[in-house]
Amino acid sequence: MRLLLNISAYILVIVVNMLAVTLPLNGQSTGEISNRLDVFFTPAGYVFSIWSLIYLLLGIWVIRQLTKKHRFSDYYRIISPYFIVTCLLNSTWIFMWHYNFFALSVVMMTGLLLTLIITYRKAKRLGRGFFDLLPFSVYLGWISVATIANISYYLTYIEWNGLGTGCSVFLLIVSLSLAVYFRIKQHDWVYALVFVWAIFGIGVNNQGEHPILSALSFSVAAVILLTVIFYRPVKHN
Repeated sequence: MRLLLNISAYILVIVVNMLAVTLPLNGQSTGEISNRLDVFFTPAGYVFSIWSLIYLLLGIWVIRQLTKKHRFSDYYRIISPYFIVTCLLNSTWIFMWHYNFFALSVVMMTGLLLTLIITYRKAKRLGRGFFDLLPFSVYLGWISVATIANISYYLTYIEWNGLGTGCSVFLLIVSLSLAVYFRIKQHDWVYALVFVWAIFGIGVNNQGEHPILSALSFSVAAVILLTVIFYRPVKHN
């Protein structure tokens, strides 16, 4: 039953996301809505291709349960309910976004982020290998960025006038802090690399209208990348 629920939840989120692209839902694509407002913390379009990687990794995560070794493990038994919730929140967010319920989209995205944090922590504690944590490292990394972007979009939508240069710099500092924290404290270079991908894309997207903030984005991405490459945990004897 657990396996069937996981497969069903995975199929649901894939189908909803496909409909968002092929129909598209409410006659507008996800990217069209995103590009409608000038929001600094929005990556270039190519960056969103990371969803393909996320869904591929989640698909592999689901398929691994076909073996008895994984299906009846504490790892899958404990994490599966949270995985199902993430699929439901992801699917609901798509509808909120496409039908312009941006305040509710922030609520759904925040719920998704919190659920992924719990999932990540449990996967880190229960997982036996790199691939037990990998899908949730990538997923959590991207949703961390997406939550900041979603909130920024909503504040711009309601014409909140606090999203100036200072706020943009603050968001980059928050992103840098999160990436470095996960690299150093959680020893998770995958999560940090997702931020490199996203923040570099933010720099690319803002080269024309916000060249200074664009350069700062490139610098932040470079600092994170250097941390990923050169940081080595201290081994205690």
